[in-house]
Amino acid sequence: MAKANRTSVYEFIFVGFAGSPELQSLLFVFFLTVYFITVLGNLGMFLLIQMDSRLHTPMYFFLSNLSLVDLCYSSVVTPKMLRDFVIESKTISLTGCAAQMWFFGFFLGFEYYLLALMAYDRYVAISNPLLYTVIMSRKVCILLLVVPCFAGLLNGTAHTVMTFRLTFCKSKIDHFFCDIPAVIALSCSETQTNKIVLFIMSCTFGTLSSCFIIISYIYILSAILRIRSAEGQRKAFSTCSTHLTAVSIFYGTLFFIYVRPSSSFVADQGKMFSVFYTVVIPMLNPFIYSIRNKQVQDAVGRMITNQKFCKS
Repeated sequence: MAKANRTSVYEFIFVGFAGSPELQSLLFVFFLTVYFITVLGNLGMFLLIQMDSRLHTPMYFFLSNLSLVDLCYSSVVTPKMLRDFVIESKTISLTGCAAQMWFFGFFLGFEYYLLALMAYDRYVAISNPLLYTVIMSRKVCILLLVVPCFAGLLNGTAHTVMTFRLTFCKSKIDHFFCDIPAVIALSCSETQTNKIVLFIMSCTFGTLSSCFIIISYIYILSAILRIRSAEGQRKAFSTCSTHLTAVSIFYGTLFFIYVRPSSSFVADQGKMFSVFYTVVIPMLNPFIYSIRNKQVQDAVGRMITNQKFCKS
């Protein structure tokens, strides 16, 4: 009887953000501006690192990858969200939804462990400054990227396969993108297994990478305290503080969304925090890593000077 009452769902409809047409227009302008800054900031950071030979170090190699990942996972969500502000039909096919979920899960998992690698990179740089470029050679850095790549593949594939094996009997997603909890809520199948897997994987990913970061920073703090000059300590703390700021914002938001009982999920609250980590954080990261980073500021200055010299 239950099976007979089920309807086949071939596409989903995003509820998105409720409000008057005027509010929708304001939100469109706001998110378009944020996305423009995100693309400009992350693409600019990536190209700056590639073009300036003085930034061809392990630290900036990982930072360029972070910029690329931020740009990609923001682009998985934001263009579709912007399109939905200006058209009435806010639909997405099952295939499109699955693709969006997979790519978002992949880039999210990638960033989890990329941030952990960046903590390890800082540990090596501060504890072994003379051997830093030898230990963190280009080949080693590329090999280390296998870890976040594998984590991203596992995260995206596991959640997408498990979610789209379900039977869906509702089509309205109370969200602005195909987020896992929002899509699972549309199913008339048994979803307890999905919720448990989501919780366990989120805890595992978050705990393992967080522990790696914490252990790295314990060793980093020990190494900084052994530095005799106050200027050396200040530079080391300054370099690490930017990374810690990015980690705290990213992990704090994701833990709130995914590492909590599903019974406490509130759609509007979830959307608000999702906006923060899908739209705002990718915009903030380039500024976090450049405002207090003299090498990046100097590289920007050299680029501007070179352009003026070429024009003259």
